[in-house]
Amino acid sequence: MERPGAGGINSSEGENVSKKKEPSEELEANTVDSLVDLPFATVDIKDDFGITDVPQKNLERSKEHERINKDQIKKREKKRKDYQPNYFLSIPITSKEITKGIKILQNAIIQQDQRLAKAMSGDGSFHITLLVMQLLNEDEVNIGIDALLDLKPFIEEILQGKPLTLPFEGVDTFGNQVGFVKLAEGDHMNPLLEIADAAKRTFQERGVLAGESRTFKPHLTFMKLSKTPWLRKKGVKKIDPTFYEKFISHRFGEEVVRRIDLCSMLKKKQSNGYYHCESSIAIGKKPIGIQDLINEALHRERMALQSKVKQIKELLLKPETQAKIRRELFEGRSINNSNQGSDVDFSTTLT
Repeated sequence: MERPGAGGINSSEGENVSKKKEPSEELEANTVDSLVDLPFATVDIKDDFGITDVPQKNLERSKEHERINKDQIKKREKKRKDYQPNYFLSIPITSKEITKGIKILQNAIIQQDQRLAKAMSGDGSFHITLLVMQLLNEDEVNIGIDALLDLKPFIEEILQGKPLTLPFEGVDTFGNQVGFVKLAEGDHMNPLLEIADAAKRTFQERGVLAGESRTFKPHLTFMKLSKTPWLRKKGVKKIDPTFYEKFISHRFGEEVVRRIDLCSMLKKKQSNGYYHCESSIAIGKKPIGIQDLINEALHRERMALQSKVKQIKELLLKPETQAKIRRELFEGRSINNSNQGSDVDFSTTLT
């Protein structure tokens, strides 16, 4: 991870920096390994409402606006704290050449330190994360599925019928904690970044809490030290760069993007090691399969159902509808009370 350059420091400052280096590296490692940075920025309202020499009425109105804005900020802060992504958009890596190259890389590292075997990503789980999000229940998952289907025409417009081929070359790490195979630079980067941006916009427009505050950096993870936290107690706090130095410029191969999946981070993985997949969209020129037809049919059904639900909500919000409901409820209670009274009298008569 690159840091901005600092100015000159005296010897005492240098000692302090040296003493604090290890904790800061540990903090950086934990931070980098997390899935996302918090997506909401704190809004400073001090300057906006620092008003003086105004009439009392305006001052009270200003204070009320400030209170409302503070409440809104608190709500945003709570959302930010509660934001724990549990779903993601995945571009699966299926190229045999790439997966074979990653296995060779992983084995080369394990030969140098057997303890790192459990830090490796499984064979079938290789992917590029396009977007992370939070979907808390079945309804939100259905919204996510619809958003994925909505994304397809945007992708088609970006690609204009051309295939999206991703070449992988070289190895790097995030803070020496997450090892990944790099996506090589080239003409494929712009459309990939446009697709990531369209995905974020599409999901957020549907009300899904999605995305990261940091810049999207496509990468193919092959190991994470966070999978083996017990190694830290044994002194393994970083991925030693010498372990993968022979692969710094290695060409792993190319992946032609065939589909994008909506996957769960928490649900049980499939038997092939890949993540639980809620839905997929096909990318590029590919025959329409039965699953594509099912997805499209479900999408149409949900859209029709959502339209009906919206109409019902609008009807229930009308004053005349609410008045009618209250009147019917009142009449219903009156009838029930009358019937209960008759029952009591009847029972008394029988006794």
